Amino acid sequence: MAMKKIVLGLPKGSLQESTFAIMKKAGFTVATGSRSYIPSVNDPEIEARLIRAQEISRYVEHGMLDAGLTGHDWIIENGSDVHEVANLIYAKQGMRPVRWVLAVPNDSKIKTVKDLEGKRIATEAVGIAKRYLKQHGVHAEVEFSWGATEVKAPELVDAIIELTETGSSLRANNLRIVDTVLESTTRLIANKQAWKDPGKRAKIEQIALLLKGALEAESKVLIKMNVREASLEAALKLLPALNAPTISSLNREGWYAVESVVEEKVVREIIPALKAAGAEGIIEIALNKVVP
Repeated sequence: MAMKKIVLGLPKGSLQESTFAIMKKAGFTVATGSRSYIPSVNDPEIEARLIRAQEISRYVEHGMLDAGLTGHDWIIENGSDVHEVANLIYAKQGMRPVRWVLAVPNDSKIKTVKDLEGKRIATEAVGIAKRYLKQHGVHAEVEFSWGATEVKAPELVDAIIELTETGSSLRANNLRIVDTVLESTTRLIANKQAWKDPGKRAKIEQIALLLKGALEAESKVLIKMNVREASLEAALKLLPALNAPTISSLNREGWYAVESVVEEKVVREIIPALKAAGAEGIIEIALNKVVP
């Protein structure tokens, strides 16, 4: 089936750098000037548009974009009717979800959401905040924040609902988290009509497959080594793998080449153990994509 050219929305702002990096690992090099809203992509079947993540789901819903990368939170905030193609767990600073949290000054008497009754709250996600309060039966004033939300409590508002990945900015502004309002991850979304188009759907699915493969590879490496036959069983016991390690005999009699994909976090533990078990010529290789 022939693929068709699609218009793809990419997030401008905090997610931009990490999105461009994961796109590159997936095989799509995105380049843009400092003021350009139309980046170039090394794929003639993709026309990219650089747009604030807050707006992408609306443009996808209304067909200005065939697909886009944006946060689950902004899909909820905008109430966008789109097709969610893939859940992609990455953020500005790491491979993890982000959270919208209810936060108050450290010395505030507010301990639970119920204590917000009659209070004033600042947030960029007004819709999410109002749904949260309604779920808990709390009546409070919610005002839109244009930015620098962390500095508004306690002088301007009683509490804030703010996006955080590590909590460091909240702590730096002497705020404590009362509750998690919403957990969010990046999503690849598609316009419902574009998704019904076989050519466009094929291209969007290709992008999804490669992005998921790139994210899967973020935490993994390939380990390669040579092992004597007498040491092979001991070495294999040390190797976790997606399936089973790949083993092939070498021209050198009694020796085998072994390779395995493993979690990067365990490499510092298993390389010395492999060496002690008799492995030689151990090589660690970074991966761009792992597609199960």
